[in-house]
Amino acid sequence: MNCSNCGTQVSPDSKFCTVCGTPVSAPSPPQANYAPPNYGQQAYGGGGGIRIDSDGRGSGRGYSFEILYQPSFSLAVVTLQSGQSIQAEAGAMVSMSGNIELASQMKGGLMGALGRMVGGESAFVSTFTAQGAQGEVTFAPPAPGDIAALEMNNQVFKVQSSSYLAGDIGLQVNTQWGGAKSFFGGEGLFVLEVSGSGLLLVSSFGAIHRKKLAPGERYVVDTGHLVAWEGHLQYSLRKAARSGWFRSILSGEGIVAEFTGPGEILIQTRNIAAFAGLLSKLFPNQSGGAGGSVGGFNIGNIFGE
Repeated sequence: MNCSNCGTQVSPDSKFCTVCGTPVSAPSPPQANYAPPNYGQQAYGGGGGIRIDSDGRGSGRGYSFEILYQPSFSLAVVTLQSGQSIQAEAGAMVSMSGNIELASQMKGGLMGALGRMVGGESAFVSTFTAQGAQGEVTFAPPAPGDIAALEMNNQVFKVQSSSYLAGDIGLQVNTQWGGAKSFFGGEGLFVLEVSGSGLLLVSSFGAIHRKKLAPGERYVVDTGHLVAWEGHLQYSLRKAARSGWFRSILSGEGIVAEFTGPGEILIQTRNIAAFAGLLSKLFPNQSGGAGGSVGGFNIGNIFGE
C-alpha cells in the first residue's frame, strides 16, 4: 500500500505516512460477488420455486419444524410457541404435548366441508394450539412414505388431496375438481389449491422425486403419482395413449396429467391405488376363498379359511 500524497510504501497497519505524515486510509474490503437466490416471479405475484430445506428443518411465525426418519417412515415434529396454532388434516396427528388444545371445525362452512368431502378429504380440519407454554405436535401420513416441508412465500401450489398433511393457519386451502376426464377415468383427480405464506406439509406414498421443467418443456405424470406442483404450471388431463382409450386401458395407465414448463412438480415414487390393487389379490374373495398366497402361505389359512 502506498501513501496517497508522496507515494511512499507504507505498512497496511500504519495510520500515518512515515515520510510526509499524511493519514493513511485503510483499504476497503473486497466486495463479494453475491447474488441473492432467484426463485422467480410467478403469475401469482410472490417468490416462485418449491423451497424445501435440505436438512428438513426450519421455522416460521411462532413455530419451528423438523422432519425425521425420511424417506420411508417420515414424521413431522412441529414446535409451537405459546398461543400459536397449526392446522392439519383430520387424523394426521401422531402425538402432542399435554398443553396442546385440539379443536375441529368445518373449514369454509358447510359448502367448504362438502367440497372437501367430494375431494376425498375429511369434512373437518383440526387446529392445534399451544396453551400457556411451548408445545409440540407430531404428524404423519397413514401410509409409509416421505414428508416435504414447503416454505411458501406468497405463492400458490396445487396439491393432490390425499397428499395434504398440515399447514400454517394463514394459508388458504380450496378444493378443485380435476374435470370429467379424471372422474370417468377412475383416477379421482381432486386437487387442493393452497395459497399464501407459511409452512405447508405434504406427504407421499414412497419417496418424493422433484422434477423441474424448462420453459416450454412438456412432461407426463400418472395422476396417481402426483403430490404437488406450482400453481402457475399449465397442465391438462388426457388418456395415456393418444391412439385411443383401448390402448390406454391395456397399458394400465388410464388418465395422465401433461404439464408444460417452466415450473416444478413433486412426484411420489409409489401409487397407493396400484398397491391396494396388488394387495386385494391376496385377501379372501367374496366366495370365502383366499385370492392368493404370500411366501408359500395361503392367505385363507391366515384368516382361518
